[in-house]
Amino acid sequence: MTTIDTARLASMFAAIAGAMSADRDRLCALDGIIGDADHGIAMERGFSAARDAVAALDTGATNPTTLLNTAAKSFLNAVGASSGPLYATAFMRGAAAVKGKATLDDADAVAMFQAIAKGIQDRGKAEPGEKTMMDAWAPAAQAAGEALASGKGLAGSLEAAVQAAKAGAEATKAMIATKGRASRLGERSLGHMDPGAASAVTMIEAMRVALTD
Repeated sequence: MTTIDTARLASMFAAIAGAMSADRDRLCALDGIIGDADHGIAMERGFSAARDAVAALDTGATNPTTLLNTAAKSFLNAVGASSGPLYATAFMRGAAAVKGKATLDDADAVAMFQAIAKGIQDRGKAEPGEKTMMDAWAPAAQAAGEALASGKGLAGSLEAAVQAAKAGAEATKAMIATKGRASRLGERSLGHMDPGAASAVTMIEAMRVALTD
């Protein structure tokens, strides 16, 4: 059984920020094909802001809900458009899912993960199959829940989430975008991975490493 305290959650945001910085150019290149070529920059900026905001907290005196709400606000302030409201809502939902908890066990962490995915879906009003980040997040959330229910711990659950997210992101290559800026391209969006789904994989893998390694 894993026990995740507030300091571990702060380190998670540091890990995601580092992963987004490393992946920025690839994400921008993917976005350049079907969008404005700035997705990697936006994700790096948002998660760097979230990392810095939660690092400034006294983690010994802060609970997970406060930390996640702090991350939400700082992400939104740094990234106003597109992914800003999506991930701000995601972290606020994650915060609500663990309200009253001082530390998180395996089930709490998976509940937080699933709430993050549901927040993105509700705010973006997207369903799997529409060539968005939900094509990675939805199967990842489902896989994490199923793995936990089958008796796997947090490491196994998040590993299942990573593999499901990767498969989901890969599947977006065969989809025609029907949401967001990419939808203007119609069939020209075929053959290209959705940048939001690609960054979701980067984020989920960083979460797995930070919370279980």
